[in-house]
Amino acid sequence: MAVRRLYWPAINLIGPGCVKEIGQEVINLGKTKALFVTDKVLNQIGVVKQVTDVLDASGITYVVYDDVKPNPTTQNVNDGLALYKEAGCDFIISLGGGSPQDAAKAIGILSTNGGNIVDYEGIGKSKNKSAPIIAINTTAGTASEVTVNYVITDEHRKIKMVMVDPNSLATVAVNDPELMVKKPKGLTAATGMDALTHAVEAYVTAGAFPLSDAIALQAIKFIANSLEKAVNNGADVEARSEMAWGSFTAGLSFSNCGLGIVHSMAHQLGSEYDLPHGVANAILLPYIMEFNLDSAPKKFAEIAAAMGEDTSKAANELEAAKLALEAVRKLSKAVGIPSLKETSFNPDDAAKLAAQAMNDVCTGGNPKPVTAEDMIALYLKAYNG
Repeated sequence: MAVRRLYWPAINLIGPGCVKEIGQEVINLGKTKALFVTDKVLNQIGVVKQVTDVLDASGITYVVYDDVKPNPTTQNVNDGLALYKEAGCDFIISLGGGSPQDAAKAIGILSTNGGNIVDYEGIGKSKNKSAPIIAINTTAGTASEVTVNYVITDEHRKIKMVMVDPNSLATVAVNDPELMVKKPKGLTAATGMDALTHAVEAYVTAGAFPLSDAIALQAIKFIANSLEKAVNNGADVEARSEMAWGSFTAGLSFSNCGLGIVHSMAHQLGSEYDLPHGVANAILLPYIMEFNLDSAPKKFAEIAAAMGEDTSKAANELEAAKLALEAVRKLSKAVGIPSLKETSFNPDDAAKLAAQAMNDVCTGGNPKPVTAEDMIALYLKAYNG
């Protein structure tokens, strides 16, 4: 078998109440002052205080930067970096879903490498390891806390820049489902479908291998079993815990094997229309699964079974594989994902978005070759239903 280099954080804390252990992890780092990267909503609803109370009890000094947008921008990165330097910080604590995590990674990379964040678009562009990051996740979705990926929106070019960089990997990743119980239904649904997309794309991507397959398939099982429960009852800690595990394992998988064109195309919807990433993924997922179906029918049939579909009665493997599409559509409907027609998507933009998506770093991982014309057709098919 081929030699593989695997990346995930050296320390991973997961389970109800585990955020209470971060004080010791900070002490173990031997650093003196943190830039605390988060967003205003988490500050307003008291989730930030849940964490800063732990830091205060451990005598840890920090300064809060809470201006991160839902699709973090180059300006967010520059502002956060300025505060990091001005306050004399030497490590980062990130709290939130993918947006604060990605912003923190970008700030961490610039703090040790210099330059502008646009210099690091693509694969492995930095030379130096990021400043240490303790990444505390609050959504079961992006899994940015455990991956080598981060995404920053260039608001001037209106594109999402995808960075794949082992130097951005967090030092400590924290997944405490008790921090997730205040998340509203819509956010729980969107981030959960994002996690499912990670798992599905990782399972069928061209770069998949036995370990990534095993954990991706388990992630699909976790999410199919618990997402609707978590959406309907946010205080269900067991469902939140299972979603945390689903997001976590999906992240470990795709970070080490890659994704596909669901992400390539969803990135364009996010940058052009500011559509939440998880919603964009969920809308596109079944259409692109259908496009890829003949490239890996056995794997898609296994996805269907993992999502609870009875594949034993299917006439053949391809028919069993099609059940995966139905399973995804049923789950999307159950958790309230809108159609593309219900968003601000403009069909006239399809060619431009497809051209941009062809250059996205995720496109190379798709399980079958794809053209810009294919992507245009997929955008329009999703729009027309």
